[in-house]
Amino acid sequence: MHDQRISRGAKPCKHRPSPAEEDGQVESAVLAFVLDEHPDHLTFSELSLALSGASPDFGRRDAIERAIRELVRGGLIHHDGVFVVPSRPALYFHRLEAFW
Repeated sequence: MHDQRISRGAKPCKHRPSPAEEDGQVESAVLAFVLDEHPDHLTFSELSLALSGASPDFGRRDAIERAIRELVRGGLIHHDGVFVVPSRPALYFHRLEAFW
């Protein structure tokens, strides 16, 4: 039998996500929201408000901006400086997900 010693009052360690994991979570949330809202075109402000609440802090807004840049770079969304919309490949994949 394996000896496990737990001191009194010790709490289990929670996994703290790495910066890359946090970025991936925000990217996933942004893409999911943009796909769910399609065909509506969202502005950055609308997207930020929906994902962060009424008064997002700088860190949260920055994370959303980074997510948009990475999703554009990955070809999953388009951002023309005003509106954020899903790309055709993202929409196609989203439709395929319904069959899983």
